[in-house]
Amino acid sequence: MHLSHALTHRGTVREINEDAYLELPHLGVWVVADGMGGHAAGDVASQLVIDGIQQAVEHLEAETITLEVLKKSLIDSNRRLQQMSEHDFDGKVAGTTVVVLWLYQDKYHLLWVGDSRIYLMRDQQMKQMTKDHSQVNDMIDEGLLSPEEAETHPLANVITRAVGVDTLLDIDYRTDKVKDGDVFLLCSDGLNKELNDIEIERTIKSGNIIDSGLALLHASLVRNARDNVTCILVKNSHKNINIIDDSDKTIPIFSHI
Repeated sequence: MHLSHALTHRGTVREINEDAYLELPHLGVWVVADGMGGHAAGDVASQLVIDGIQQAVEHLEAETITLEVLKKSLIDSNRRLQQMSEHDFDGKVAGTTVVVLWLYQDKYHLLWVGDSRIYLMRDQQMKQMTKDHSQVNDMIDEGLLSPEEAETHPLANVITRAVGVDTLLDIDYRTDKVKDGDVFLLCSDGLNKELNDIEIERTIKSGNIIDSGLALLHASLVRNARDNVTCILVKNSHKNINIIDDSDKTIPIFSHI
């Protein structure tokens, strides 16, 4: 079974929360979208992508969800956002990042566009599973920047892919076997702007998914969370629901703050 816990907060600077998320543990689907700051209606863009995926899968049984269903939803949202940009926002871009986690049987499936991230904690070691579609990441690949330099680079906020920006949507995909005890973290970049990977790993190691999620959000707010912050922690467990310790139960998600 899958246990999950999701939180979101507008942060201490932004007036609205342009992040959105979807948590469907009974279907094995989780999504985080981060509307593009500085563009038209980032909150509309992120929620449109979330609504699109929910509408695409909510009437399905878990065994009938496919990669094609998820991809088609993102492609449809991309087309709708471009239409909205033209007709409702005077040609201004309405875009959003997105990361999708789909767990089914013994496999995990990751889809992403932009710089929101998915991490995997396995055997007490955390690894970033997605690759940021960002200007500084391209510069790292070309040997022009170190990862440390990228964190404070003036182009750190420039992304190279987003839903709603280009006519053709380029979606990255990754899949592999999932193991008992694996913990996935989906997050908008508001989290990793405030906490580095070592700090995130240490926090996830220190408690169950509920305590860890609360600690991640608290730590980002203590550092004044310049951006919206959203995180979903997902634990893959083979335990029977009747014998799961109370500390790892799924509890009602926080409302958008």
